[in-house]
Amino acid sequence: MDNAQRAFYTLLAIGTLGLLGWGASSAGASGVAFGFFAALTIGGSLVCVWERSVVRSAFSLMATFSGVAGLFLLLGADFLAVAQILIYVGGILALILFGVMLSPPDPTERKLSRVLTGIVLMMGAVAWVGAKVSSTVTWATSGELPEPTTKVDEIGIAFLDPDGYVVAFELAAMILTAALVAAVYIARRKASDLNDPRAEGGA
Repeated sequence: MDNAQRAFYTLLAIGTLGLLGWGASSAGASGVAFGFFAALTIGGSLVCVWERSVVRSAFSLMATFSGVAGLFLLLGADFLAVAQILIYVGGILALILFGVMLSPPDPTERKLSRVLTGIVLMMGAVAWVGAKVSSTVTWATSGELPEPTTKVDEIGIAFLDPDGYVVAFELAAMILTAALVAAVYIARRKASDLNDPRAEGGA
């Protein structure tokens, strides 16, 4: 581990402790839970961009998806939390891993300049969206919000109802399957690649 990685993970640990301390001082146990899931989401996304190892990036992306699911749980959206785990962690992440593992690696792909540029662009996009949302949303305190209620039964019936979303649900499954097959076909090794010295480190 070089000095840049040590500095990065040190700053990440300090930021995580800061979020946990802020949550504990502002809202107690629920604040600590929010700080933990927020740190898991933000930290996982930063590690996913920073790390050159595909395995570490994949696990950090899984941490990001899990943190988002935890935030959904804190909001009382249990269906969205379970869907986040099943679809993104169990489906989308596996699809990304298939595509990455079947593609020849490029050691020069993740340069520090590219990583910093991506982080700056991402932060700019988040700031712009946050400003737009803040200008159009009417904020309410916790006492003004209704009690969270689950709608899992209604959503499940809507997914299986012929007059509901069953056709769209099946079409989405077919599209994901076609995307997986297409990724394997595009990334498969050809005979010409076997004679290419740059493809020796590939899958």
